[in-house]
This record gives sequence, C-alpha cells and structure tokens, in this order.
Amino acid sequence: MPPRLPPPHRVDVAIGLGGLLGGLLLMGLGLRGGVYLGELSPITLPPWSTVTALVAMAVAELLRRVAPGTALALGTAALAVDLCGGSLIATVLMYTDLVYAAVLYGPPSLARRLPPACVATTVVATVVPLALLRTPESLFIGLVTALLTFAPAGTGAIVRNHQEAAEAARLEAERTALLAELDRREAVVAERGRMARELHDRVAGHLSAIAIHSTAALSLGDAAATDQALTVIRENSVLGLAEMRRLIELLRDADGEPEPTAAPTLDALDVLVERARSDATSVSGLKFTLCDDRPPGGAALPAPVELAAYRIVQESLTNTLKHAAPGEVTIRLAQHADGPPGGGVLEVGVTSPYDTRPDPRAPGSGMGLIGMRERVSLLGGTLEAGPHTGPSGAVWRVRAVLPLDGKGAMTR
Repeated sequence: MPPRLPPPHRVDVAIGLGGLLGGLLLMGLGLRGGVYLGELSPITLPPWSTVTALVAMAVAELLRRVAPGTALALGTAALAVDLCGGSLIATVLMYTDLVYAAVLYGPPSLARRLPPACVATTVVATVVPLALLRTPESLFIGLVTALLTFAPAGTGAIVRNHQEAAEAARLEAERTALLAELDRREAVVAERGRMARELHDRVAGHLSAIAIHSTAALSLGDAAATDQALTVIRENSVLGLAEMRRLIELLRDADGEPEPTAAPTLDALDVLVERARSDATSVSGLKFTLCDDRPPGGAALPAPVELAAYRIVQESLTNTLKHAAPGEVTIRLAQHADGPPGGGVLEVGVTSPYDTRPDPRAPGSGMGLIGMRERVSLLGGTLEAGPHTGPSGAVWRVRAVLPLDGKGAMTR
C-alpha cells in the first residue's frame, strides 16, 4: 500500500486557489495569447486545453511542499499544454513557483540537480531556435526559458542555502550550549568532590581523635588520664570547628572571591606528626617516625603535589589512630629523577603495624581511601594501599607516586 501524502499546507492551498481564480478571470477578460516560434505557424490546441492546463497547474501547487518532484513533473506537462493552447500568464507564473518550490523543499538530490538542468534547458532553448530561425528575435525564446526555469531555480537554491546555513548555525549553537552545560555540570561535580575531600581531610582527623579519646576517657578510672584525654578532645574540637568554619565561609561567599588561604605544605609534616603523637596518647604502643629522604636544597614542588602528599599523610595517620596495632609508624618521603618528562616523581609512603581486629577504635566512612585515590588520579599518579608483609611482619602500607611534571596544577 503506497504511503499517504500529508495534507497540503494552507499557503499552498491559497496559492493554488488564487492562481486558478486569477487564470479564470484572465480567460473571462480574454487576456490570453498564443505562442509563436518566429516564422513558424502558431501551435494551437482547443480552447478547453488552456483550462485543463490551468486546473492541473493549480493541483500541482497543492503538492509543491509535500511532493515537490511530482508537482514539478505535473506542472511541466501542464505548461506544455498551456503554451500550445493559448498561454495564460497565471499558469506560467504558477510554474515558476513550482520550480522554485522544487529546489527549496525537494530532496537534496533534486535541489542539487535542478539548477544545472535549468541552465542546460536554457542553453538548448537559445541555441536551437537561433540555429533554425537565424533571426535575432529567436533569442527571446532562450530569455523566456531562463525566466521560467533558471531564475526561480537559482532563487530557490539561494534561499535553501541560507536556510541550511541558518540551521547549521542553530545546531552549532545548541551543541555549544549543550557542551557548556555539560562543562558546567562537570565543574560542579568536580568542585563538590574537591570540597568533600577537603572537608573529610580537614575535619575527619580531629573527629577521629575526639572519638578515640572520649572512649578512653569513659573507660579509664584514672583522673589524670581522663583530664589528659579531655584536653586532647578540646584541642581537636577547637581545631575541627575552625576548619569547618573556614570551609563554610568559603561556601557561603557570595562574590566568589574568598580570601586566599595558605595550603598546607610538606614543611608542616613535623607539626602533623607531632599532633598524631599527641592524639595517640590513648593508644598504647604507637610510635611515629618521619623520614624525609628528599635531596636538600631541591627545587620547590608544585603546590598541588605538596597538597596531595600532605593530605595523603594526614589521612594515613588518621587511619593509623583508628586501625593500627601497637608498633612503629613510619612516614617516608623520597624524590626520584626518573619518571615522566618534566621533573621526576615524589614518593610518599606510610607504613603502620597491621591489626586484625574486626572493629576500629573509631567509626569511619570509608571515604578516606577514596579521597586519596581521587587526589592521586587527578595528578596522574599511582596509589597502593593495603596489607603488606615486611621485615617486621604484617604492616598496612600506603604508597603514592606523584608526578612532578605540573599536569595537576589546577586540581586543587
């Protein structure tokens, strides 16, 4: 079953109806003429053929948008009959509209081939009459043919090209807007992830120390030990609140231009380790050793690398307080020249005695390792975290290798 055509557009109906009524009015006024080919006799058909051609052309106008190829074929046949039967100007004008619509609304193949075909038709209609009649007047046949075919086809091609260019620009604008929206969403997700890592790294250690020492204070009967635990709890509470306040002020800043805050560097690891020793007073047997094997007087590290290394050590020490067995905790820094082009790598390692106890000293969310992996991944490095068998027995080892090529300069 052949597919049904959609109903004609109301503009096409108006054009067809207007052309039909206009043609009938011209016939009623006797305004129609024959077609003469120079000295040849006029080509004549019965008068009713003019009306037939007019009606067929009006029907073709109904199809100019829904089936432009069919409309052009029907219109061409109607024009041939009209030229042989008396030639109504309304029929001729409707035919030029069909040529224009075929280029504008037709498939790309028809729109691409019709203008050259009209040029070829115009050339033939100019050369052949001139060769047969050998009179200057015969050139008017080519001129009329150009006005009937090439002029509307060229106009339709120009309009179609403009429409396609406008559509391409619209699609490009939509694509650009979509990419901008995706970039915005990606930036929001990245910023939320960064803030989540900062919030966890800045506050989780203090809260873990509070939980450990509060547990110890509740279980100890020694007043001096309880006072010491409460002192550590107060210090971590104050520090945790200060970090939380700075983050809240950053998030609430309406201008988007908060005052710059100094990012922690590896020079502050001594303070970090000393704080871990203070927090470990309620955990018997934990000792902390910092080994900085970097060459003295070396070049300054990129700020994102220093921040990532500091946070990795900070989170590792927090996990040590919650999970490690009694023993020595070693923090080791080393810088190697071999690595990606641009500056080598920084190796950060933290080892602690592995404890097989099922429950930690303080509850955790499991986000610490995720945050460390995200930081290392943003810098293009590698991270290993898990149990390891060493010379002193089973240990929990965290080892991060951070490239110093500066690719993560904007990942803070």
